[in-house]
Amino acid sequence: MSEGSFDKGNFQPPLHHSGSHMEASTNTYSAGSIQVLKGLEAVRKRPGMYIGSTGIDGLHHLVYEVVDNSIDEAMAGYCTDIQVYLDRNEEGREVCTVEDNGRGIPVEMHPTENKSSLEIALTQLHAGGKFDKNSYKVSGGLHGVGVSCVNALSDWMEVVVYRDGGIFKQVYSKGLPQTQVLQTGDSDRSGTIVSFSPDYSIIEQNSFSYDTLVNRFRELSFLNKGITITVADRREQEIREKTFHAEGGLSQFVSYLNEFKHVLNDPPISVEGDRDNVKVEIALQYNDKYDEKVLSYVNNINTREGGTHLTGFRTGLSRVINVQLQKNIKLLKKYEEKLELSDISEGLTAIISVKIPEPQFEGQTKMKLGNSAVSGIVYSMVYEKLGNYFDEFPAITEKVLEKIISAALGRVAARKAREQIRKKSEGGGLPGKLADCSEKDPSKCEVFIVEGDSAGGSAKQGRDRKFQAILPLWGKMLNVEKAQEFRVLGNDKLQPVISTLGAGIT
Repeated sequence: MSEGSFDKGNFQPPLHHSGSHMEASTNTYSAGSIQVLKGLEAVRKRPGMYIGSTGIDGLHHLVYEVVDNSIDEAMAGYCTDIQVYLDRNEEGREVCTVEDNGRGIPVEMHPTENKSSLEIALTQLHAGGKFDKNSYKVSGGLHGVGVSCVNALSDWMEVVVYRDGGIFKQVYSKGLPQTQVLQTGDSDRSGTIVSFSPDYSIIEQNSFSYDTLVNRFRELSFLNKGITITVADRREQEIREKTFHAEGGLSQFVSYLNEFKHVLNDPPISVEGDRDNVKVEIALQYNDKYDEKVLSYVNNINTREGGTHLTGFRTGLSRVINVQLQKNIKLLKKYEEKLELSDISEGLTAIISVKIPEPQFEGQTKMKLGNSAVSGIVYSMVYEKLGNYFDEFPAITEKVLEKIISAALGRVAARKAREQIRKKSEGGGLPGKLADCSEKDPSKCEVFIVEGDSAGGSAKQGRDRKFQAILPLWGKMLNVEKAQEFRVLGNDKLQPVISTLGAGIT
């Protein structure tokens, strides 16, 4: 039964009797009915609350939670290399290993819990350095419960820590320690190695997707420039391995997304800044296509529903473009109205990434940022730095503005085409070149579309005037399969076809 749902199967309706005596229900609700879930029992009882699902997404979420710890070390400046391995153990079960060169999870005795700090971090919810501002200023883990959740949902887990000149190890099963924290040797390196095999009595999927992990780790390398992430699939005889390292950060990310497109500004425009503990990184580039690709992130989390950071970006970009248009007399003569967001977004590829100490998300899914102050910070940075860029590179500015004006003119033309189609449906005239037929039943009519007057004349002579109409057209037709709707409706070659068919707009 999902959280908040009503289990009709277990509901016992009250028994009604004609007499005054009522039999006591065997399903009593008393103090003994109150369950106290200790340690990681809550995670095993309701895994969906912590990893979203127990399907393939939940399986991969286990990997991401461990990697998030290493990424947090990287964002804090202590980790540069992360390695992820997929293997099979002797029993044929899949094992994931995540290794980093960070500081290593602390292993000394906790000052108040009388246990090793490592064991506390792995066996207690809401225990970790992410709640201490001195340890991590920014964190992208799942509410600070990440690695302990993985432990709870693993049939087997082993953690090896390199720290303070030693090598320390502890083994767990289903969230419970199987050994003490043992020092197994000496070493002058630092880092953490976490290996785990999911508990498939809870997790419904039993095979990691190499391609899915590759896509996520490529994304993480772009979002954290300078870090190296390697993922290797060693489950089969033929090993698959990829290494990601993006010194270019978000600019490299945008270039990757636009790899097979003709771009208007190369390299991408970068906007970076740090204000009031909010770190802002933005990269954007225009291409000659019609669709937009805008991705937003908070602490490496993809905010698919946007939020205040995306609002600040769009508002700042819109104002900058409108200000630049006012400076361009030539283009201003072509289009004097205020641009709309759809005009400015056509052909835009952009990545917005903010890193903040205490993000506030709307809902439980972390899909939309709610921190109100972030909008103003992003807006001011975009308006200032993007404005300076456009002033410094007028040739690029001209290309971008021409692209945007073209989109605006197409939108206006589409509006006029819609009006024309509506007038046609209300009894307006047909195209002047159309040689119409006399039949009024559309199901019995044919329309021959021919190229030019010459072909049109021959077709008219050979047609049956009762049910065959001839429509001559000139020039190259627009490929409507790849064109946006407003371009189709605004195309002068297609408008006669639209008017002739009279099918309207859906």
